Amino acid sequence: MTKYLFSALFLFFAGFAYPQTPLQRFISHPALKHASVGISVVELESGRSIVSYDAEKSLTPASVLKLITTATVLEMFGDNYRYKTEVALDADDPSRILVLGSGDPTLGSEAFGENPNAFFINSADALKKILPTDREYSIYVVDNLFGYDGISPEWTWIDMGNYYAAGAYGISIFDNSYRLFFNTTDRSSCPRILRTEPEIKGLTFQNSLTLNSTGRDNGYIYGTPFSYNRTVRGNIPGGRTEFSIKGDIPDPGLLLGETLADHLSRAGLQTGKVETARTDYLSAICTADRTQSYRIGRVIFTQASRPLKDIIREVNVESNNHFAEHLIRTIGGSGRSDIYADALQAGIEYTQEHWKRNGLVTTSLQMYDGCGLAPQNGVSAQFLTDLLVHMYGKSRHSAAFFNSLPKAGKEGTLQSFLQNTRLSGKVAAKSGSIGGVQCFSGYLIDGNKKYAFTIMVNKFNGTRPEVKGAIEQFLLGL
Repeated sequence: MTKYLFSALFLFFAGFAYPQTPLQRFISHPALKHASVGISVVELESGRSIVSYDAEKSLTPASVLKLITTATVLEMFGDNYRYKTEVALDADDPSRILVLGSGDPTLGSEAFGENPNAFFINSADALKKILPTDREYSIYVVDNLFGYDGISPEWTWIDMGNYYAAGAYGISIFDNSYRLFFNTTDRSSCPRILRTEPEIKGLTFQNSLTLNSTGRDNGYIYGTPFSYNRTVRGNIPGGRTEFSIKGDIPDPGLLLGETLADHLSRAGLQTGKVETARTDYLSAICTADRTQSYRIGRVIFTQASRPLKDIIREVNVESNNHFAEHLIRTIGGSGRSDIYADALQAGIEYTQEHWKRNGLVTTSLQMYDGCGLAPQNGVSAQFLTDLLVHMYGKSRHSAAFFNSLPKAGKEGTLQSFLQNTRLSGKVAAKSGSIGGVQCFSGYLIDGNKKYAFTIMVNKFNGTRPEVKGAIEQFLLGL
């Protein structure tokens, strides 16, 4: 009996002599009792593992998948690559205006604080200078570069139709999203629809929204790509003369063409038919004849995007799904002559091969999109830290990649993370969160401590703030 008592006392006092490590405290946190966890922390300069826990387990990454997409596109194109959207005349019909899409996600975007109508103003001005005003012009928008499967087949129905799940096509405009405005002052009925901005001709809504008194936006717009019939569900704050929620534009190429026609009319040029390449594209899928229905003649105006380093910073700082989806398709579409091939799948395959060629073990990587919205995405913490180490020490675009990540406690999706702690501003990382998922992956630079880290938590039973708090304590304890 004395022997067992001594053993028990030894273990009790050993708990004071040998306190739990940050890893032990983290994985034993009550909010993670039923969770799957993967952790990898590696020294940047030596490559030595500091902490590893189920680091090779493939887990759902949510938006930390954007690290893979942005790193790959940087490696492929370089940080100063710019998309170019051209306005030209058809060589066989000078009364036909062509808009040639290159997959630029930034046309009319609100991300950079620029005039969203700059493309239309500049295009109309350039066309007015060279086109006679005594004839009618048609507009043909070539938006087929990525085909018309603009969303991942693995996205869930609950996401489709909302702005954060906007489709990605050869033409993008206004972030491929619109605002739907309501008057919510009458609490005895559904909110009254006022308008959309921008105006989208033919768009209809089945309105099932209710009102709440919490002030929270729980309104969602549902619908499939190219469908002009949308359903609105959920609840939004009552007592507002104007309140808006966002949805995705059903047909961005057509809206761009119609908007350009309006600007040309104001400039004194007559416009008639506006169409996109979609009808021709779809009709040729099952035929051998895929001859283009246009021939590019004189290029009148070219709109260049911001450099790629600015685009990937928007992706990682603000977790911009729409930009990320354009990037993965840009990877897949590069050098590809067949616009009928699946640009998304080609981008995924190239990404896998690129990192395999660079010595990374890719067996844990399962990609179904470029942004992390698909719940079926999977990757290991080890793969992500290996990628971070490569981008920090081996990539020619190391600075652009590092600078694309938000700084903890300072900006973007990490503004409140590690705020008012000694690591505020010393962690540059990407966060990822969807239902039951919370992940962080990036760099910790604190004096002599230079780490790449990835922390992945799936199916946690606690609250999200509890999980985030546990991750903060783990990083502070390293």
